[in-house]
This record gives sequence, structure tokens and C-alpha cells, in this order.
Amino acid sequence: MSGTANAFRSAYDLAFQVSPIILTGGIASGLLGSALPIIGLVGQLASFAQGALTNGLSSQDFFAKYVPIPGSNIISNAVATYPFANQQVAANAIIEQPLNVSLRMIAPVKDNGGYLTKLALFTALRTSLQQHNVSGGTYAIATPAYIYTNCLMTGMTDITGGDTEQQQIEWQIDFVKPLISKQSAAQAFSALMGKLAGGQQINNPSSWSGAGAAAGTQAPGALSLVAGAQNLAAGVNSFLSAPI
Repeated sequence: MSGTANAFRSAYDLAFQVSPIILTGGIASGLLGSALPIIGLVGQLASFAQGALTNGLSSQDFFAKYVPIPGSNIISNAVATYPFANQQVAANAIIEQPLNVSLRMIAPVKDNGGYLTKLALFTALRTSLQQHNVSGGTYAIATPAYIYTNCLMTGMTDITGGDTEQQQIEWQIDFVKPLISKQSAAQAFSALMGKLAGGQQINNPSSWSGAGAAAGTQAPGALSLVAGAQNLAAGVNSFLSAPI
């Protein structure tokens, strides 16, 4: 495999398997960009992350790797169950729902010394995550198909199977992306539902459907999401490139 291919593979592993969870706000508020990759919570500091890119280390060289669990969604809508006037009205009477994403954290003990540090590492990780949660911190979750921002952690559960002699080495971490602002709540309504909520009469339902009807409310939200993702990426890159 060429050096370029190795670099791309290492970058992919770092982004989506080694540290796909980015803590934002909360305990990361004092850091540059208010962002902290999860590898910073278990002793894998920026210098080690840089070594993965320059020396060709794989995700197996880190404390843990993360894999998206099937069942996460990137679109979730609810449709009313009352009778509609026609199919066009039914197609527009939807309300956006919070998104859910779960990761499988795989953290086996790789050597005899690891058994001595496992308890300390997991205790520190649990304490840091809990402090981040109660401090109002959020998470950005990077998956190969979609980047979830402004997520909240809802649980971390042991899912270790019986195919290994080690215990508590696989964990399911659940996140939810709620509607956390008035702007997001307003965008959750389709064009038709928004006008119904405003008390407007249904004179010509066909004029309320399509991209044109929703463009005025959706475009600002899309631009804000892009700007937020760019700021988050800049903060993470600065953290990983900072000297120790």
C-alpha cells in the first residue's frame, strides 16, 4: 500500500474509528474551539494522535475503537394519523423528530499491564463524561455517512458477548440529537403544518408544498449547520496540532 493510501487510511481511522466522538461545551469550554476529542479523556493525547497520522498506526494501536451500530437514523419524521383531505396534504403534514445514533465502543485489554489500568481508565472516562453531561455539554458524532452535531448522551451500556473471555470490553453509547432551539423547533414543521399552526386558511394546499414553500425557513438553518461544522472542524484540528 502506498504512502498516500496509508495516510488516507490513518486519517479515516482517526476520524471515524479512533475518535469519532467530540465533546463540545461542558468540560471542553475552556479549550480552543470548545471541542475535545474523546481520546483526550483516556490519556491518548494530541501527540499520539499525530503519531497515528505520521507513523501509520491503525485504530488497533489506541485504547478503543468505535463502530456505528445499525439502527441509527438520519431522517425521522412523524405523520399525523387523522384523516387528510387528499394525498398532497398528507405528504406535507409531517413533523421532524429527534435523531438517534449509537456507537459500539470496543476496548479490549491488549497486554497484562492493561488489566491494572483498565479500572482507572474507565473510572476516569465515566467521571469525565458524567461531568460533561451535567455541565450541559453536547457531542458531535462523526460517522461515515453523516456528522451528528448538538447531541446529548442518553446512556452507556455493557454489551460484551460470550465470544470472549474478557469482561466488559464492549459498550454501547447512545446519543440523541434533539430539537434544542426555537429555530430548530420551527424548522421541524413542514410548510403545511407551519401554516396550520399559524391559523391560516387552506385556500390552495398545492401552493404550500414543495421546496419553495419551505425555502425561507430551511435555508438559514442549513447555513448555520455548515458554519457550525466548519468551526468545530477548525477547533479539533487546532487541538490535534497543538504541541504538548
